[in-house]
Amino acid sequence: MKKTFYLMRHGQTEFNKRRKIQGWCDSPLTELGVKQAETAAKYMKEHNIVFDHAYSSTSERACDTLEIVTDMPYTRLKGLKEWNFGTFEGESEDLNPSLPYGNFFANYGGEKEKEFQKRVANTCQKIMEEENGVVLAVSHGAACRKFMQYWEHTSSIKQKERISNCCILKFEYENKEFKLIEIINHHFNC
Repeated sequence: MKKTFYLMRHGQTEFNKRRKIQGWCDSPLTELGVKQAETAAKYMKEHNIVFDHAYSSTSERACDTLEIVTDMPYTRLKGLKEWNFGTFEGESEDLNPSLPYGNFFANYGGEKEKEFQKRVANTCQKIMEEENGVVLAVSHGAACRKFMQYWEHTSSIKQKERISNCCILKFEYENKEFKLIEIINHHFNC
């Protein structure tokens, strides 16, 4: 049976605005971040997208975004959390190494890239194996990117540009595989 999975990045946060590395640390949504989530909610309503189940990272920025997008009950999952960047969290994004990061952050108490990617992929797969219908999961930028890359061999759509805040990735899930079928990027003015 074909199921639908919407994976969405949270709205802009204070750390996003100040160009700080977040990872497992958290910061609140900005006024723009709230507006982004409201725009995503409006998009869902206008396109008659009704969720049967909802999930969020345990980070408050993701939960707050989900609570703006839908008022339905949801489950918080640690597996949807952002990449753990170790001691780099809270520091300037200028300290990030050039892409791809690989295992750079593991040297500073963070996660290895493939372990992080597998954590997110396994979490999303477990969700879709347990649920039917249409599912929303609110997560983070690197988590969304690594999930897309994990399943890029099944998808003809490629997202080269940055995954903006409140970007929505629509996947079909069938026969234990995800296929990216649409990218909804609202191109907010930041």
